[in-house]
Amino acid sequence: MKKKADVLVITPHPDDAEFGVAGTVVKWVREGKTVVYVVCSNGDKGTDDPDLKPEELSKIREKEQLKAAEILGVQEVIFLGYPDQSIEDTPEFRKDIVRQIRMFKPEIVVTSDPYRRYLWHRDHRIVGQVVLDAVFPYARDVWAYPDLREEGLRPHRVKEVWLWASEDINFRSDITDTYEIKLKALRSHKSQIKESFSAEMEKWLCQRAKDMAEGEKFTLGEGFYRVEIFW
Repeated sequence: MKKKADVLVITPHPDDAEFGVAGTVVKWVREGKTVVYVVCSNGDKGTDDPDLKPEELSKIREKEQLKAAEILGVQEVIFLGYPDQSIEDTPEFRKDIVRQIRMFKPEIVVTSDPYRRYLWHRDHRIVGQVVLDAVFPYARDVWAYPDLREEGLRPHRVKEVWLWASEDINFRSDITDTYEIKLKALRSHKSQIKESFSAEMEKWLCQRAKDMAEGEKFTLGEGFYRVEIFW
C-alpha cells in the first residue's frame, strides 16, 4: 500500500515531539498537510517508580503518544520499539529511518538537533544525527540499501529538515493560535508530567514559547534550525 506524508516527525521518545514541534504540527494539519510520527524508542526507562516495570511503562507511553497524536491531528504513528537509552548509530537503525523516509516521501523531516552542547540526552543526539545521515545521502542515493529499492522503496529527496531544541535557531514558527492544543497534547503524557510538576512545566513552557517569539510579530513561537536541501 502506498503511503505519503508531507511532514515526517522523527522523535527519540514518546512526548519529545509534543515539546519540540506540536504547535507547528497543528498549523501544518490546518493547512492541509499530512503529518506522520516515527517514534524511535519505546520510552521504557522514563520513570522514577521502581515498581513500574519497563514493559508495562512502554505500553502506557505508546497509548499516551497515540492520544497526543490524535489531539494534534497526526495521521499515523510508527513505533520502531528500540529500548530507551539504548539507541546506537548503527547501519540497522539508519536503514530503519531510511525505510520510513522512502516509504512516506516527506517534503519536510523534523527531529531533535544532535549538535546541542554539553548535557543532552544521548538518544536525542544519536537520533538527530542518524536522521540527518538518513536524509542525506542515504535516502537519496540509488545504491544505498539496494534491498529497499527491491522492496519498492525508491530513493527520495527531502526538501527541508527542521531541528528542534537547537542552540542555533534560524527560524521561528508562530504557534500563538495552536499553543493550547500543544499543551493539551502534552497533558496526555501523564506518566511523564506528574500532577505535582504540571503547573511548573506549563509555566516554563509558556515562557519558552514567549522567548521563541521575541523580535517577531507574534506572541508565542517554536524555534528551529531549518535546513533547505538543494541537492
